[in-house]
Amino acid sequence: MSSPFNEEKYKRLLKGLEASEIMFSYVKSQSDILRLDSYYYSKEFLSDEIIISKKNNKTLKELNASLLSFGAYSLNNFVEYKDSGIPFIRGVNMKNGVLDFSDTIYIDEEAHKLLWKSEVKPNTVLLSMSGTIGDVAIAVQEYQYPMNSNQDIAKIRLKEEGIRPCYLYAFLRSKYGQNFLKRESRGSVQQHVFLSQIETIRIPLLTDSFQLQIEQLVKSAHYNLHQSKALYSDAENMLLSEIGLLGWKANNAPVNIKQLKESYLASGRLDAEYYQPKYDTLFAQLSKYECDTIKDIAHINKSVEPGSEAYQDSGIPFVRVSDVSKFGISEPSIYLSPCDFNLNELRPKKDTILLSKDGSVGIAYKVEEDMDCITSGALLHLSVFNEDYTPDYLTLVLNSIVVQMQAERDSNGAIIQHWKPSEIEQVIIPKLPKPIQETISAKIQESFALKKESRRLLDEAKMMVEREIEKEN
Repeated sequence: MSSPFNEEKYKRLLKGLEASEIMFSYVKSQSDILRLDSYYYSKEFLSDEIIISKKNNKTLKELNASLLSFGAYSLNNFVEYKDSGIPFIRGVNMKNGVLDFSDTIYIDEEAHKLLWKSEVKPNTVLLSMSGTIGDVAIAVQEYQYPMNSNQDIAKIRLKEEGIRPCYLYAFLRSKYGQNFLKRESRGSVQQHVFLSQIETIRIPLLTDSFQLQIEQLVKSAHYNLHQSKALYSDAENMLLSEIGLLGWKANNAPVNIKQLKESYLASGRLDAEYYQPKYDTLFAQLSKYECDTIKDIAHINKSVEPGSEAYQDSGIPFVRVSDVSKFGISEPSIYLSPCDFNLNELRPKKDTILLSKDGSVGIAYKVEEDMDCITSGALLHLSVFNEDYTPDYLTLVLNSIVVQMQAERDSNGAIIQHWKPSEIEQVIIPKLPKPIQETISAKIQESFALKKESRRLLDEAKMMVEREIEKEN
């Protein structure tokens, strides 16, 4: 005779398994398509639903939020990207909760008028819908306007009182917002999330006083970031002023005449781009000052390229060129096995300068503290040994027009840019007096301190939202 069903014992057993028991009626109600994959019903996602359901909440659709994704998709034949003009935001510009303008492309006024539906206005919440799903930013007053964006970014504009844009931004960055987007993402090769899904996300309507606290944190963070960039710009202008390049315009003449002994026999290069007059005028200006080559200033060490077959979802963070900007390192999305790559010499140490040599060449970032990660072979490690140079000063010069033009000259002519270490060793660096270098370094250090505080405030806003949602009524 079979024993009676013990529901309590069954629930205890189920609790210990990575398994969820749900009604089919619930499955049918959850999505516009029938989702039968187990990932969609994982315990963490179901738990989030229960926690949020206990709070007063509404979907973005119920809040009458305006959601737009219109961009230069069908209009690509009519839109020409520029080197200056109206910023055109892409997913690559959304990092760590803010807009990063270091790799911005631009459109002109005519294109902006064509793409009027995708204009980014102040207080718009931006959400990446493709590729790296879940990157979030908010358009604050400190940004440059007008601004536009492409079709892979959802523009969320709130109309109804009771929810503040900064609070929505912090919620989307929280684990609850991020888990919703992970759960809803679709696609095998490249993941996507659609506006019809985003508008169903349930937002806990916490008190206005709490939302105001979050808004103040978010605005303070962005103000600090704005001040950080202003200080960095001051340091750049000071450098260029000292070497006579502030406001300098390159000689863009289309023709340059060189003798064989001062061209191919000296450089081994036959491509015309290498001998553009603008490079001659740059070196003529630098010749007025005492200079050294990078080889005289820093040791250059290579990293490792493990190959995509070694990529993992957990382990040691693997930092690639796409993760690095002159302002910092984004959270890597790829990891390596600690058993295969637990090499101490590959970990960036404090004051090491990471310099990209492949793809987007010439990006330099000085590591602020020892890092537990491995860097791509496309990133060189520069260690300053010459006491006449500070690491902050050298990093600034590497990111300036002084070195960017040298990188451009050396890597021209290839489909994928590659800057040879042998060429990098010969890059010319102007040697300013140490007191001036130290003044420049102080500005940079203060800039990065403000940036760090900005990130801390944004993380605090995110965690405050999570704690408040989880608080018992």
